[in-house]
Amino acid sequence: GEMLEAAVTAGLTAAGVDVVSVGVLPTPAVAYLTGDYGADLGVMISASHNPMPDNGIKIFAAGGHKLDDEIEDRIEAVLHGDAESAARPTGAGIGRVRAVSDALDRYLAHLATAVHKPLTGTTVVVDCAHGAASQAGPAAYAAAGATVIAINAAPDGLNINDGCGSTHLSVLQQAVLEHGADLGLAHDGDADRCL
Repeated sequence: GEMLEAAVTAGLTAAGVDVVSVGVLPTPAVAYLTGDYGADLGVMISASHNPMPDNGIKIFAAGGHKLDDEIEDRIEAVLHGDAESAARPTGAGIGRVRAVSDALDRYLAHLATAVHKPLTGTTVVVDCAHGAASQAGPAAYAAAGATVIAINAAPDGLNINDGCGSTHLSVLQQAVLEHGADLGLAHDGDADRCL
């Protein structure tokens, strides 16, 4: 994903767009933060539940909402060279990149508002698929009061979804039995699905 992140960031800044880099977070976090930061759009680079080389790009409209079909068609036309492109800015007109350190905390605070009954006394095994849930998932469940056992939570950029996560439930099933847990949750690589 690093190469695609660099390419997307370079393309956006070359078009005069300022980029707020939030780091590796779940897809729902990017949707939420697009609205929370007041951004005009959000971009998620993700292989979802697929192997690492199958990365794609998800774009969110302002407020973190799904793009209208018409806008998606216009973006595809530009990418295929079927539309006129605007003049590119130069000098001070190019976009800037700003990394933020509070993105995960903002998202976790948002998730906490959805917890109406604490998970106190519940032991949860979380299969993070070596992906975007590796930090956010265990932290969110622990903040809700659960005792959390995180597995497959050591992403190295290559091992995402590799024999783990929502497409390989047997790993989670074994861990739930091994730890006598009350619940097992398996995320996919970008943590927008959970089984």
